Amino acid sequence: MVLSLLNLCAREVVSDHSSSPYWLSCVPRELYRALLDAAFAHCRPLAVGELVQRWPERKLIVGGSRKSGECPPNRLCVQALLLAVVRGLTDKRCCLQMLDLSGLQCEDGRVEDSMGGWSLSVALCSMVLQARAAASRAHRRDGERERKRGLEAERDRGAIKRDRGKVGCGNSGESSQGGHRVEEVEKMDCRTNEQMVPEDESVKGIRRRMEIQRRKTLSEGKSNTSSNNSSLSDQDWEEVVMVHVRADIFVNSRSWERVRDALSQPGPLRLRCRYLRVEELSAPSIASLLGLLPQQDLLGVDIRYSSLGVSGLAMLLPLLAPFPQLHSLRLHYCNLDLQRTQPGQQGALQDISLSQPLEVLELPYLCLTSTDLAYLSCSQHASFLKELDLSENWLDESSMPSLRRLLAQAQNSLCQLSLCGCGLSDALLGALLPSLSCCRALRSLRLALNPLSRTGLLSLARTAAGIPSLRLLLYPNPLEEYEPGLPALPSSAQLLDWPLLEESEGRDLTLRLLDEVLNLRGRSRDLLVTSDLLNYSPDLTVDD
Repeated sequence: MVLSLLNLCAREVVSDHSSSPYWLSCVPRELYRALLDAAFAHCRPLAVGELVQRWPERKLIVGGSRKSGECPPNRLCVQALLLAVVRGLTDKRCCLQMLDLSGLQCEDGRVEDSMGGWSLSVALCSMVLQARAAASRAHRRDGERERKRGLEAERDRGAIKRDRGKVGCGNSGESSQGGHRVEEVEKMDCRTNEQMVPEDESVKGIRRRMEIQRRKTLSEGKSNTSSNNSSLSDQDWEEVVMVHVRADIFVNSRSWERVRDALSQPGPLRLRCRYLRVEELSAPSIASLLGLLPQQDLLGVDIRYSSLGVSGLAMLLPLLAPFPQLHSLRLHYCNLDLQRTQPGQQGALQDISLSQPLEVLELPYLCLTSTDLAYLSCSQHASFLKELDLSENWLDESSMPSLRRLLAQAQNSLCQLSLCGCGLSDALLGALLPSLSCCRALRSLRLALNPLSRTGLLSLARTAAGIPSLRLLLYPNPLEEYEPGLPALPSSAQLLDWPLLEESEGRDLTLRLLDEVLNLRGRSRDLLVTSDLLNYSPDLTVDD
C-alpha cells in the first residue's frame, strides 16, 4: 500500500514520544485523525492516549470493516484508548460525545496481540464502571466542600446577627463600623449566591456538570446539608452523561455480571450495543440483558451454546420485538427439544414477530420441523433474507415444498445459503436444484457433509456454474471417495469421521470432472469450487 505524504508525516510525528509536548500544543484539529491512525498502525499507545484524551471532535470511530491486509489495533493501543476516554471526562480540551468501537474486535487467533470480542467487552464494561466510580468520588468530595462552605456561611450569618445586636446597643462610632461590616458580609453572601447560579450547559468536565446539577437542586430548595453527601440519583446521572460508547458486546457466563452492571448502573459513560453475542447463558439471564439494552441501537443477536429448549426460545423471541433496527438473528447450538410433545412446541419459530424483517437468519442444529420451515417460507422475513443457514437440520421429502417456497421468496435477495449436513441425497437435491438456479443474487453456497454421489455432485456443479453471481461452492466429498462400510444414508457425523480412500484416483477423477463443468460454462476463474471445510475463504462472499 502506497502511503500519502500526510500519512508519512503523521508516522514520523508519533514515532518519537518525547516530542509530543511540542506538537500536541499546536497541532490543528484536522490532523488528529491522521495522527491517531498512524499511532494505531505503528503501535504507539502513548500517542493514542494523548490524542484521545484531547479529542477535538464530538465523534470518534475506531474499528469498522478493515481493508485487505490491514491489521487490527494492537491490544496495548486499545487499552490506552479506553483509559484516555476516562481521563478525557475531566479534561476541558476533550469534546468527545460519541465513541464508536463497533467491529474493533479481532477473532482471528493468528493475529498476535490483538483484542478479541470477549476481552474487549470486559475492558469496555470495566471502563464504564471505573468512570462511574471516579465521578461518584468526585461528587462526594465536592459535596463535602459544599457542606463546609454552608457551615462557614452559617457562622457568618450568626456573626452578622451578633454585630447587628451590638449596633443597636453601642455608640454612633461603633454603629458606623458595624454597618460597614454588615455591608461587607452581605457583599460576600451576594458573591456566594452568584457562584451558585447555574452555568451554561456547554461547560466541559464531568465534575462541573455534576456541580451544575447540584446547584440547580439547591436553588429549587430540594436539597439540604445531608443530601450534599448522598450519591446522585438515576435521573441526575441521566443529565450528566458525557460520552456514549457504541460497541459489539460479547457475553458469557463468566462476564455476565460485569456486563449487567455496566448496562444497568448509570454514569458519565453510557454503553450502547450494536451486536450482542451470548454464549453459555440461560434464557432468563439473556432476557435480563435484552431488557437493559437501548432499543434503538441493537442490530443483531447471536446466541450460542445455550440450552434454551423450546420453552426458552419461546421466552426470548417475543423480547426481540421492541428493537426496531434488529435485522440479524443467529441461534447456534441452542439445544431445542428433539421430541416436541408439549402443545405448541411443534412450531418453535412462530414467535419471530419483529417490527422489521430479518436479513440474516442462522438456525443450525435446531432440529427444525416441517412446521417451522412452513412458517419461515410464509413469514415476512422470507423475501428480505440475505443470509440463511439451516445446516444440520435434517431435511426430508416433507420439508422440500416449504424449502422450495422459501428459496422462491428469497431469490432476489439471498446472497449466502448454507445447507451443510442436512441429509440431502441425490433425489432430494435434484428436487431442490431448480429453486437454487433461480437465486440470481447468490454468492456463497455451502452443501458440505451431505450424502451425494459423484453424479449428484456434478449436477450440483452444473447448476452452480449457471448462477452468474456465485463465487463459492463448498461441496461434499462424493460417497465414492469413502472407505467401504458407510450406511446407505449416512449422517453428517458419520461422513465427518469416516476415512476417505487412501488412493487419490477417486479424488483426482472428481476434480477433473468438476474442472470440465466449470470450463464448459466459462467459470473456471471466478468460481471457487472446494470441499475443504477448514481452509476456504469466506471473504469471497463479499461484494466486488
